[in-house]
Amino acid sequence: MIFSTVFKRFAEQSPIPVIARGLMERVLNPRQLDQWFEQNAEGQYTRELLFSSIFDIMSVVVCGIRKTVHAAYQAGKENMSVSVTSVYNKLNGLEIQTSAQLVRYAARELQPIIEKLGGAQDPLLPGFRVKILDGNAIKASEHRLKDLRATASGALPGKSLVVFDPRLRMPIEVFPCEDGHAQERSLLADVLATVEAQEVWIADRNFCTKDFLLGIAARKAFFVIREHKNLPWQPRGLETFVGRSETGEVFEQAIEISDETGTKHIFRRIRVSLKTATRDGDKNLFILSCLPESAADAVKIAALYRKRWTIETAFQDLAVHLNSEINTLGYPPAALFGFCVALIAYMILATVKAAIASVHGTETVETKISGYYLADEISGTYRGMNVAILPEEWAPFRYISLNTLVALLKQLSANIKLSAFLKHPRGPKKITVKPKLDPKHPHVSTARILAMRKK
Repeated sequence: MIFSTVFKRFAEQSPIPVIARGLMERVLNPRQLDQWFEQNAEGQYTRELLFSSIFDIMSVVVCGIRKTVHAAYQAGKENMSVSVTSVYNKLNGLEIQTSAQLVRYAARELQPIIEKLGGAQDPLLPGFRVKILDGNAIKASEHRLKDLRATASGALPGKSLVVFDPRLRMPIEVFPCEDGHAQERSLLADVLATVEAQEVWIADRNFCTKDFLLGIAARKAFFVIREHKNLPWQPRGLETFVGRSETGEVFEQAIEISDETGTKHIFRRIRVSLKTATRDGDKNLFILSCLPESAADAVKIAALYRKRWTIETAFQDLAVHLNSEINTLGYPPAALFGFCVALIAYMILATVKAAIASVHGTETVETKISGYYLADEISGTYRGMNVAILPEEWAPFRYISLNTLVALLKQLSANIKLSAFLKHPRGPKKITVKPKLDPKHPHVSTARILAMRKK
């Protein structure tokens, strides 16, 4: 491929935004997105405003390239034939299932790239595909909608269940819900419909329902889920000590759960007597599983459950590194679309990390590289790069073979100056006592306080 002098300069001096932009061109270019939308949208259709334009607006907001949807529209309105009102109307009317399907589509497209780069981890449990399930509630939005101005309560624009693949290190599926007050368990039927044989589902106790456990087992899949105290079960034997894990002593017991027909199902109940109590004060952790002993002993199952923190870390990264919750979007479809676009941006970052790891090593990326600095580099350079590099120069990313793409990504990754993206871990926080406010002295002079320290 032949690139211009300007393109080469960005590739040499700021390769991370080039990698991210190239991946977007490969997987989510306008032509591809609009074709996908026409095939998958159910009630909506395109008149003058293309779906790719809406995605582009939201993606630059999510990545911090523009502050708001209105600012993103303003920057590109010369290329659009509709008003900003039409943009908001389109966002507010997006079907949430379209947003969910877009996440699945992006995950399918990026998976072979990550695997070809060698960025996929070894399976947590050989012979099985592990999936981690957790819920995410979008924070309260501003009261911009007329209907919300009469209430002082927080307005919740929706929530989602997200499926994380620890082998690919990225979310692969989402189940959105417009009702911000809905119980997460109400979405489990949708999740259950996607469960396939030989999968292992890891989840917290909120997802420990009889129907979900029995449904997973009925599909010849498996679960590693923390026990909820309201789950009905009967013992089938005594608890026995089986070994020690990093977190404590491990015990196991056979239990039975009856379905609606009275048929009894035998599962495993693992108890971890913790060395250190959880933040909720629990000294014992109870985990239920239907994995056979030949696949994983109780100590291994306890270790598998500990991997659940990876999805919580992903949610934290979404909040810190990406603008995943745009509180100016009050309508649930718009807010959920923004969250889904943030999930896709996270996938792009995961692929960028895979490209860096292919050159600089997985351990370096996992332990030394800051996701915050990666995201900051992309948002800080993206706008100028898009002005300087002509759109047609990105076109080759669409058509080159997978092998050529991977070779190019590795070449770009070799130009990265890792020192600019290193983490700076802080030590443990010191326990401090918050001083009480003296109403007689509501303000102090910083200069005088500092002068006293010098004395």
